[in-house]
Amino acid sequence: MASVLVVEDDQFVRSALIRHLTDAAHTVRSVGTALEALREVAHFRFDVVILDLGLPDLDGSEALKMLRGITDVPVIIATARDDEAEIVRLLNAGADDYLTKPFSVEHLSARMAAVLRRARSSAGEAPPSSVLRVGGLTVDPLRRQAELNGTRLDLTRREFDLLAFLAGRPGVVVPRRELLAEVWQQSYGDDQTIDVHLSWLRRKLGETAARPRYLHTLRGVGVKLEPPAEGEPAR
Repeated sequence: MASVLVVEDDQFVRSALIRHLTDAAHTVRSVGTALEALREVAHFRFDVVILDLGLPDLDGSEALKMLRGITDVPVIIATARDDEAEIVRLLNAGADDYLTKPFSVEHLSARMAAVLRRARSSAGEAPPSSVLRVGGLTVDPLRRQAELNGTRLDLTRREFDLLAFLAGRPGVVVPRRELLAEVWQQSYGDDQTIDVHLSWLRRKLGETAARPRYLHTLRGVGVKLEPPAEGEPAR
């Protein structure tokens, strides 16, 4: 059972989502505007937010940015927009997943289960001795903190999960399918989801795909994290 906030201004869709989620034993609160959603998140703890983009007061993408300023709660976008650039922008802005309307209740349930599994796994216990070090990079899964050459990195939850998973396997090429299964808790998905998060993670590590230092992509194979080559200046 999870605590769910439904942010949807269409009363018909909203009622259907509430009914389905309640039947599935979830606790549900619902609002029809972005500002109401912000107030709800500020006063109540939720396990997941289902956020519509077509809200009457603010575009849902703007609401997402504002939500990310006050909470790290997993957010699933519900949108009628299927433009690839828009989906990438939403992932960049901090969405954990997205669904294109119309979608089935079974599809919603599967996506919610995956997001919740990952969130709960991230909150699980980790041994105090599990600090990971790769070159000048330090990753502490227990405190969910990462530093590069002594400077703390400002990472989203998913960026941290991806970095920690790769840091636990330094020098090992991890297949994309394994990343989807272990980091996203999905047995299938779009490689673009991984590429978007890798791009943002590279930026925060001070590198690019063209000039990698820590993160290396092997086309058609997978991704690996390893220390920079000797003699390469720190950034």
